[in-house]
Amino acid sequence: MKLARLQVLDEEEIQKIHEQTLEILQKTGIRVMLKKMRSLLADHGCQVDEASKIVKFPPAVVEESVKKAPSEFFVAGADPEVRFPISPKNRVWAGLGTAFRMLDIASGEHREATHEDVRKHLVLFDHLDKISCNQMDIWAQDIPMHTIHVETIRTWAQNCTKSIGMGAYGVLATTDMMEMVSMVMGGKERLKERHPFCGVVNTHTPLSSAQIQLEGMVILGEHHMPALLSPEAMAGTTAPATLAGLLLQHNAEVVSHVVMSQVANPGSPVLYGSVSTIADMKTGTPAIGSVETGLISAAAAQLGHYYNLPVRTVAGATEAKVLDVQSGFERMQSMMLAAMGGANYITCVGTLESTNLGAHELAVIDHEIIGRTERALQGIDVNPDKLLLEDIQRIGPEGHYLDEDSTLDYFREEHFIPTVTDRKQIDAWKSAGKKNIADYATEVVDRILAEHKPREIDPKLAKELDAYVERVKERSTGDFEAAEWED
Repeated sequence: MKLARLQVLDEEEIQKIHEQTLEILQKTGIRVMLKKMRSLLADHGCQVDEASKIVKFPPAVVEESVKKAPSEFFVAGADPEVRFPISPKNRVWAGLGTAFRMLDIASGEHREATHEDVRKHLVLFDHLDKISCNQMDIWAQDIPMHTIHVETIRTWAQNCTKSIGMGAYGVLATTDMMEMVSMVMGGKERLKERHPFCGVVNTHTPLSSAQIQLEGMVILGEHHMPALLSPEAMAGTTAPATLAGLLLQHNAEVVSHVVMSQVANPGSPVLYGSVSTIADMKTGTPAIGSVETGLISAAAAQLGHYYNLPVRTVAGATEAKVLDVQSGFERMQSMMLAAMGGANYITCVGTLESTNLGAHELAVIDHEIIGRTERALQGIDVNPDKLLLEDIQRIGPEGHYLDEDSTLDYFREEHFIPTVTDRKQIDAWKSAGKKNIADYATEVVDRILAEHKPREIDPKLAKELDAYVERVKERSTGDFEAAEWED
């Protein structure tokens, strides 16, 4: 049988969190930092205080709006054959963004991330078959901030067939990304079913919203692109110290943003998201590598499924600064807990130091951890064919199974075959150069990058993308501020 799903909340506890969420939304409300959204909510029966920008949500409005969000959709990249289902019943793995520094494995030194790192990461993710989506995993420091989004989209179009994601960065930047993705996909009409872009929409914890995030969410919805609605609450600082209290506040934030997404664009795809964790109470900083992050992710999966929504969680995160034992056990435990809890879109690949530090080799290592996790979740298939009773009786005591047909038939199916894990005996390991997992991962990275060939895109499309990037380069940061909607 398959491994049983981890449940950290029982049905009564989920119902209690839901009921108290409705109470918070109705009596306390959410600060909504966008006038256009407040007007939409008022039109749908919410109570709006313009002076404080607090919106209170009647339970009927919440429950009616949440039902409008689809439970299933696909994400697909520039290659229409590369499609991944997103639903409460499926699971995909994606990158984990925000790394602006890189770890040089050979020297152990940290350096600033570059545009070339962005390209390499996109290439690696395209070749690693267990990874379905990029989430702008590297923030290049040699590109101006006001062009980084369009430079990344162009690099994605040139090197990657899978979907891509970034944050919701307000009106102008989100519009830029939608325009360029539309060019790559062959027009805006093709976006609705293929969903090549997933936008992260962060709530403003506690119980608030950010104007540029709401603007981005609305524009994503207009283009039918999924929004990953993700609080980043920290128990003990921006959320209650108890995990139950954090989950209650977290749920109110996500559910309110689901409502806002649906009053703006009914039927637009969203994911119930979580990047929530505990605070390290010695420093006040996030402890995203903590075991509690995995528990919160598993609970978030249960809550999201209660609303019949697919769930995005963070995993594979660590506070480690190097590829050490801490890095290994923190990322493994959070991946397993998120996956066992039923999360459907797990962003987890390739970072250290609370997601601020990246390493190309780590993408390969995380790919192996994903493989191990998926194998564990398959459980053990016990049926007459797999019990192999006749083989056991025929071979009897002190025999072996090396040359049995059943061994050849089943070992690849039943055994996880690692690519960067060393299983040699010590003498063979010494003879092979005493390599560690980072050495093997480096070899895989070098091979993928050496064999990669940029995508052959239409010369007309290439010129259109180049021209768009050049237009964005001519802007100032003031142009982005001027484009924001009135509040």
